[in-house]
Amino acid sequence: MLKGTEPSDDGFDRFMAERWPRVLRSAFLLTGDPHDAEDLAQAAFERACASWGRVRRADNPDAYLQRVLLNCHRGRFRKRRVPEYPVAAVPEGLRLVGDHAEEHGERDLLMAALNDLAPRQRAVIVLRFYEDLTEAQAADVLRCSVGTVKSQTAKALARLRRHGQIVEFAPTARTTSKDREGAA
Repeated sequence: MLKGTEPSDDGFDRFMAERWPRVLRSAFLLTGDPHDAEDLAQAAFERACASWGRVRRADNPDAYLQRVLLNCHRGRFRKRRVPEYPVAAVPEGLRLVGDHAEEHGERDLLMAALNDLAPRQRAVIVLRFYEDLTEAQAADVLRCSVGTVKSQTAKALARLRRHGQIVEFAPTARTTSKDREGAA
């Protein structure tokens, strides 16, 4: 919110504040880049704000917002990108903030594996396993059938299992929760 402005009474500010972390996480999983993720999340909320009346009246505002996020992500590749001009050094007065998640190798391995998935498979994985949506909810967000969600999920999981670097983190199908507890 801009400095000096009052929160609106239509509920959008609260809606955005409650959903921002989750949408930002989904955007990051879709883009693989924290800066692109912030841009994507902002674009999704901008569109949601512009059509707030429809979002508020929707049967499931969260699914509506997820659909907006996915549409914004797809639209990023249709529009001409703004050129970026990298600089050799950080300008004086600015400081770099460390990304503590970079310290964990698993995150990088997972992102590499997700980047290898087709866009629809990646969207299904994000919706099903990171957003914890049911197959029916994911189908609603993606505007496809439940069968398509199931088949895309199966293909994506098979591809992730074949990804050489993340095999060590994925428990095998034969490993039970008791086996994992006993090993710990």
